[in-house]
Amino acid sequence: MTSLKIAVILGSTRPGRNGKAVADWVVDRAGARSGAEYELVDLADWPLPFMDEPMPPAMGRYQGEHTKAWAAKVAEFDGYVFVTPEYNHSLPGVLKNAIDFAYAEWNNKAAAIVSYGTVGGIRAAEHLRTVASAVQLAHVNQQLAFSLFTDFEDLSLFKPGAHHDAAATKLFEELESWAAAMRTVRN
Repeated sequence: MTSLKIAVILGSTRPGRNGKAVADWVVDRAGARSGAEYELVDLADWPLPFMDEPMPPAMGRYQGEHTKAWAAKVAEFDGYVFVTPEYNHSLPGVLKNAIDFAYAEWNNKAAAIVSYGTVGGIRAAEHLRTVASAVQLAHVNQQLAFSLFTDFEDLSLFKPGAHHDAAATKLFEELESWAAAMRTVRN
């Protein structure tokens, strides 16, 4: 079996966002792993318009070149780590929109969630689980939740506590295991 490919999807494009440091931390921790290759996919590099496809993505009849390119990128991976802030008790619109642009490319793959916010982004994570289920992503139980008050200095400089390392290892183990298992479902 070839190595698993997992995208770390940075789900915020807000200027001055905290998510880049969080996503870089995830990629750094994942870099020590041998069971999968992790790649940062920053939604700031994928300027998708608000959903503009005339047909539902589940039909797979993409018309826009931006949609076709995004769907091809999503299809490259066996699994995903979504890095999401919490905006107004939910996930950012840009992340929801990016998920909505594709369908089959997400199906029968694994996902993990890393969230951050005033209460660790847990409400965004729970909403993201619902969205992930709708596109047939198997989301693992382990998640990371970073608090703006305890894991960031002055609400902006990311300085996570050392206790997150063990939780990250467990997240990667679960995700890689599920991603490998979901490969058999797709095949």
